[in-house]
Amino acid sequence: MATITNSQAMGLHSEQLAGRTQQRFFSAEEAENFTYPGAFEVDFAKQTEFDAAPLSIREINLKLRELMSQGFGSITMRNPGARPGIAVGILNRLNLTIDGSLGYFGCGLIDGPNIRIKGRVGWSCGENMLAGTILIEKNAGSTFGAALRGGDLVCRGDVGARTGIDQKGGTIIVGGRTGAFSGFMMQRGRMIVLGDAGKNLGDSMYDGTIYVGGKIASLGVDAIPADKTDHEIAWLERKLDLYGLKAPNGVKNLQKIAAGKQLWNYDNLEPTEKKLVL
Repeated sequence: MATITNSQAMGLHSEQLAGRTQQRFFSAEEAENFTYPGAFEVDFAKQTEFDAAPLSIREINLKLRELMSQGFGSITMRNPGARPGIAVGILNRLNLTIDGSLGYFGCGLIDGPNIRIKGRVGWSCGENMLAGTILIEKNAGSTFGAALRGGDLVCRGDVGARTGIDQKGGTIIVGGRTGAFSGFMMQRGRMIVLGDAGKNLGDSMYDGTIYVGGKIASLGVDAIPADKTDHEIAWLERKLDLYGLKAPNGVKNLQKIAAGKQLWNYDNLEPTEKKLVL
């Protein structure tokens, strides 16, 4: 069994591998692989805005692509009306400001844009996000960052239950509280909750790390307290500084929760052992 240690050189990643890894490494010489076929060349200095109120959901998403095709790299959308499925599937570098609130499945399936939402978002914001940043100024619904794979997903306020369900990478930051079953079936990545966490935090998590600044109602199956390293503390300080956030009692006092890894070989356990785990 091999060990990859290098996050690589910072001591932030150590993965025990059995079989093929899902990790992918890139080099500057592979620049042609960094963008999607048909991605638009945009200029961040080229700015525009539009009113989404009279447009349908489909027309809003097509409008974003039309503006990117014209080279606009900084776009402001006004009056989204808390409708669902807005700003999804953007596979492009883009600075997007949404002046208002979004409904469910906002900004899902994106890879590359930096999005700032000045209002609230419904459930499953940032679902299956691959890269980029999403910053929500107010609150978010349940399943925030479901199946997140990369990038930074940040909510300054409170979020609902099952935050980061099936998270596979990236970073989720919650400035307030998170609901029950946050980190459920987490597989990789990091979650930072500066407020309180609901019941069954990290339930059935396979890997990854959760940091909590407030009270934890209870831990889920196979989620255990762990110690932070100096590398983690330095990383947490830098990451929170990026978004102007502070841990309530300092980064050093954040509680770290990790996987106990008793479920890794669950199928091989005896019935009595399974009862102990669950």
